[in-house]
Amino acid sequence: MTTTYTSYKLITADLTKSLARVAEQPDVARETEYYLSKIGDVKTIDDFFADTRLYNYAVKAHGLEDMAYAKAFMRKVLTEGIDNDDAFANKLTDTRYKQLVESLNFAAHGAAATSFDRAQKGVADKYARQTLEQDAGEENAGVRLALYFSRMAPTIDSGYAIIADEALAQVVRTTLQLPDEFAATNVDRQAEAYEQALDFKDFQDPAKVTEFLDRFTALWEVKNSTDGYDPLAVFGSSSGYGISSDLLLSINSLKLGGN
Repeated sequence: MTTTYTSYKLITADLTKSLARVAEQPDVARETEYYLSKIGDVKTIDDFFADTRLYNYAVKAHGLEDMAYAKAFMRKVLTEGIDNDDAFANKLTDTRYKQLVESLNFAAHGAAATSFDRAQKGVADKYARQTLEQDAGEENAGVRLALYFSRMAPTIDSGYAIIADEALAQVVRTTLQLPDEFAATNVDRQAEAYEQALDFKDFQDPAKVTEFLDRFTALWEVKNSTDGYDPLAVFGSSSGYGISSDLLLSINSLKLGGN
């Protein structure tokens, strides 16, 4: 069985080709063709919501497929836009809603919102990426988590950004070798621990993100492997990631739900 580390590397070795293969899948190609043929005719938010197939495509492209049913919520996101600091999307800790508005910014551009490349090819590219991640997850959840983290890493700027997204948090907890129970500790203390252990500027550097995810995929395999394979051997006995002994003691002293 292919390991998490190997599967992730095979996909990302030539990500462009991996995405092209996904885009050529019959179901993906069919939905993308429909979206690209129709989105330019959408001039208002009402038009957008009136075409369920179009709406579902755009929502899935932004990783919000599970929220597709919440149309009143999504309408509020799009109606208020992102130009105002008090806009609904800007108040949400989940940055995917802001990204949806950036792609389809009816609030700022009105009828011209769907004429931009980001509303057309940009959304289609996002759809292919989402499908790639979902397909990978059907084989190995760790690979999907790694692909997701690599895409979202540049948006991480605080410990709270990690806590707000369980997928990101799972990657970070695994890489820092924190117990699952850590997720139940006080939120402020979780954020503080992440901010002490990580330099968020590193997540702007693709090379450092790759190093971080090499560590994650290896540790994920250790935690979830059923064949006894030890993928950490490829890294030697030490790693550039982890937490100091002082911080580990501090974390271990936290009580579940404590203050």
